[in-house]
Amino acid sequence: MDFSSVRIGVVGLGFMGQVHAENVSEFGHDVVAGADLDDEVRETFGTRFGAATYEDFEAMYEEEELDAVAVSVPNKIHEPAVVAALERGLDVLCEKPLAHTLESAERITEVARESEGFCAVNFHNRITAAAEMFKGYQEEGRFGEVTHVQGNYVRWRGVPGLGSWFTDRELAGGGALVDIGVHAIDFALYVLDFPEVEEVMGITRSNFATRDDYADPEDWGVDGGGEFNVEDSVTALVRCAGGKTISLEVAWAASQEPTNEFTIRGTDAGAKLKLGEDDLRLFDTGRQGTDHFVRSELEGSLPETGWAATDKLFVESVASGETPELNTVEQALTVQRVIDAIYRSSEEGSSVRVE
Repeated sequence: MDFSSVRIGVVGLGFMGQVHAENVSEFGHDVVAGADLDDEVRETFGTRFGAATYEDFEAMYEEEELDAVAVSVPNKIHEPAVVAALERGLDVLCEKPLAHTLESAERITEVARESEGFCAVNFHNRITAAAEMFKGYQEEGRFGEVTHVQGNYVRWRGVPGLGSWFTDRELAGGGALVDIGVHAIDFALYVLDFPEVEEVMGITRSNFATRDDYADPEDWGVDGGGEFNVEDSVTALVRCAGGKTISLEVAWAASQEPTNEFTIRGTDAGAKLKLGEDDLRLFDTGRQGTDHFVRSELEGSLPETGWAATDKLFVESVASGETPELNTVEQALTVQRVIDAIYRSSEEGSSVRVE
């Protein structure tokens, strides 16, 4: 395939759909069509990108000559949109999480394994200067064996769209864990090179968003008039093969300053970074002269990071015909298994095994 000829369709033309379309266009590829149920959204998208628009994504798949699609619809719709594309041999970039339930994620993965197209998932926090520097030092053995990751993704106040699909378990599959915790789980597993997950202990809570006196200084939670039947915070411990562990704190709302800091402990050295940012701190010791602590501050940059970087990787993979090694559907399924286990553990009041 000529690299300049990638033809992209977008399913779900809201904020993230337009982000994908804008990035694809800036990288020199063609946004040829989009699908969405909302008439006004379709009209705006079609005008902005000069694209044909459809109410039904299957009609778009049938009518347009597409190479790939970006899927950014409510989580419950991931499976039908992704599966229909994969069954036609199209490559797919799916928003996180892979699906709203483990069963749905497993069905997507099974279809992807048999498809001529590939499915990647938009875990954009992996592509930052800090993450790249960490992985580079890790590959050189700087940290020894990485044994524990302490991950935080906590907002002081940040429930997205009270009463929107984000807060409706039927559509989203969960709350803070599914929306932002999924990034923390994915990044922690990525740091550990995706070991086998064995056991999970988790507690979910909903302590803030349904209160009459809920204060929201930054207007995250404009009431959409729908359901709020999900959690707003999660605490979890994940045990992996070889004694590797992950501790997680995730919250849409909490009585603390916000943080997205990750602390990584290895047998020889450790590191600290923030999701989506470029600075990396290293922690080591030495015996030269006298025993001492070593703190290093690393600063780096990449041409593209975050959403732009994952979109670029996606279109380059489509053009080359090679499945990307980053953000694979199999990795996304592992993340979904951890999410499912945290919910089961919270419901049962005990740790649960991950099969």
